[in-house]
Amino acid sequence: MVNKEQIMDKLNQVIDPELGMGIVDLGLIYEVDIKEKHKDEKKNDAQQQVFIKMTFTTPACPMINDILNEIQAKLNEIDGLDIELSIVFEPLWNPSMMSEKAKIKLGMI
Repeated sequence: MVNKEQIMDKLNQVIDPELGMGIVDLGLIYEVDIKEKHKDEKKNDAQQQVFIKMTFTTPACPMINDILNEIQAKLNEIDGLDIELSIVFEPLWNPSMMSEKAKIKLGMI
């Protein structure tokens, strides 16, 4: 069974092409929730539901589709997941949401 840390690791492998770092370190992932699904022996259904709430640095981000496609590809590397991705813009993203590692890389600290 997958855990939140594994999901976050996969998500951070998704690199924002404009900033050159992972979307987790950029603070774009607001929430990850994993729920067990009832298993149907007759169907080869996903065993876990993964709910992800995320944002982008701006609603007009030109890379939204590319990043979303990469998220799907990375999470599809884990078998047995039913993924629901919600994009929100509240709260608005701001640089304080970045990890210390990201801030250092961008010369903010």
